[in-house]
Amino acid sequence: MREAAELAQPAPVDLVPGRRGAPRHCGWCGRRLPEGGNVGRRRRYCGQSCRQRAYERRTALQRSGLPEDAVVLSDTEVAALQDRLFQLRCAAEDIVTAAEDGSDARELRALALEVARAAKDLEQLR
Repeated sequence: MREAAELAQPAPVDLVPGRRGAPRHCGWCGRRLPEGGNVGRRRRYCGQSCRQRAYERRTALQRSGLPEDAVVLSDTEVAALQDRLFQLRCAAEDIVTAAEDGSDARELRALALEVARAAKDLEQLR
């Protein structure tokens, strides 16, 4: 009977699947980290300077009382980010308009590449 109960229970499920083979990136600058061995802790930063900058940010945030995951931007940086988001929205609207007007695939591809470029630029926040 005990064996039947054990067979009826579902196998434990790993709630956080491992992402083996997925590229890892520096916690500060976002550069891709080199593949390491299976010994020791995984690297979080690409070098000492990035590790130091991350430490300085953490300690400054602790002194300021802001949460650790807070992102602080200057007015100039916010304005630049808003401009880049506006460019991305306009590029996406251009694709919609071109598709509604019956543009050919070559023109739609060029517009889609522009959206991809604008989105890639947005990824670079630092």
